[in-house]
Amino acid sequence: MEGCSGVIDEELLSRAAALLDAYRAAGLKLATAESCTGGLVTACLTEIAGSSDVVERGYVTYSNEAKTEMLGVPADLVVSCGAVSEEVAQAMAEAALTRSQADVAVSITGIAGPGGATPEKPVGLVHFGLSRRGKPVSARRREFAGDRQAVRRAAVMTAFDLLCEALESA
Repeated sequence: MEGCSGVIDEELLSRAAALLDAYRAAGLKLATAESCTGGLVTACLTEIAGSSDVVERGYVTYSNEAKTEMLGVPADLVVSCGAVSEEVAQAMAEAALTRSQADVAVSITGIAGPGGATPEKPVGLVHFGLSRRGKPVSARRREFAGDRQAVRRAAVMTAFDLLCEALESA
């Protein structure tokens, strides 16, 4: 069984610190809604002392029920599109923003593996949502190679990239 040691490495911490500094300088707060990463984005950010002035909250909505109960993602959307979909990722990001005091929210839903895949939705498929107050919600689809840890790490890095892009489009 793979442990948690080594998941949050120096590169992730460095990216997290830079992201926090940028949000702090812009006077913005962020929120997360995570499924396949199980809170790793928030864990990386909150590993940095003083992150509470930027990280407003994080939702870990691993199950379909959590997506519906905690975020209000419509259950029929999860059924019709699947939990791992652009539509659900967008709904998660929008809900995380609406249900928080944050200015920007990022969401992640995907298949980290090794199981759970289908021919249409392979291991490594991850959908991201990004919501910023006053702007339309956007989505990204990525397919990552590697084992469970590699997929989750790549998803965290992509979430950091999206949060950086949200600052650049301000």
